[in-house]
Formats: sequence, C-alpha cells, structure tokens
Amino acid sequence: MASDRSADREARIDALLDKQEIIECLTRFSRGMDRFDRDTYLSAFHEDAEMAAGPFVGSARDCWEWAKPMHETYQIATHHDLLNVTIDLDGDVAHSECYYMFVARNRDESVWLAGGRYIDRLERRDGAWKIALRTNAIEWACNPPAMPLPFADVPDIYGNGAPARDRSDPSYQRPLVNRRKPSNPSA
Repeated sequence: MASDRSADREARIDALLDKQEIIECLTRFSRGMDRFDRDTYLSAFHEDAEMAAGPFVGSARDCWEWAKPMHETYQIATHHDLLNVTIDLDGDVAHSECYYMFVARNRDESVWLAGGRYIDRLERRDGAWKIALRTNAIEWACNPPAMPLPFADVPDIYGNGAPARDRSDPSYQRPLVNRRKPSNPSA
C-alpha cells in the first residue's frame, strides 16, 4: 500500500511539473508579445504551430509579423494578462483553456479592454511543452474612459527604468537593483 501511495505521489508530482511547464509556455507568449521579444514569443510555439487570433489564421511566425506592427503602430503598451488556466494532460499531448484579459493603452490615450480564452493543444516534443495549435475565443471588449497614469508626477518614478517594449524593460535587468532613493511618505 505504501508503494501505491508513493507511485501515486510520483504521478501527481510529474503532472504538476508538466502543468507548470505549460503555464510557463503560455506566459512566454504573453511576455514576448508585450515586450516585443520575438524569441520569447516564438519559444512558446512549435515550429509548425498553427493559430487563429482575431482575423488572423496562420503560423506563429506569421502571427508575430502581423501582430507586432499593429501593436507598435496603435498602442503605447499592451498587457496580455493570463487568468484561470485548465490543463488536461494525456501523455505528450495537453489541452488547455486559459482565460485572458487584453489591456491596451492606445497612442491616442484611449484604453481598450478585451477578454476571452486561449484554447490550446500543446505537445511535448524533445522534452519541451509548446503550443501546437491555438484558437482565440474573444468574448467581450470595451473602451473605458482614459485616466492619467498614477504617480506620473513623481520625479524619479522611472529611476529603476521606464517600462519598455524591448529588452531595456526593467524586467530584463539582472540583477534587479533599486536605484531610487528611499522615501518616507508620512514625513
């Protein structure tokens, strides 16, 4: 009986590790698109992956070539935020449903929100989980009123680096350090 529990525990740990790798794969897609990091974006997909995103249907590479100029032209910043994730494992194939919220700060200072689900078939090839097929179920969108950025008037708000859509973004800094002076807001 102890060996049954041990084997069950091993199987559950293996499933958790697979699911974590899949979540990291899904996150690479979002980070890659938001930071305009093509290599990170493409690392989420197998070379022969197919995807449907809004009006686009084609390869992950071609989607990058379609989406990046669009986001660059019309938005100052984008967030492809990932929410609830369900993953069904079946050997070296997995199916996932990932709720998302897309947020864009547009060049005209308007804001665009949209939500839906990424529905993916992932495959483990050569030990790596990547997306083989993606479809995007867009379920809602709106344009809430734009507001000024909070704390934009703080003189050194970007002292640790300004948000950027490239590798100059503070999230790439290694090691991460604080270059801003300590403050005492209650003083």
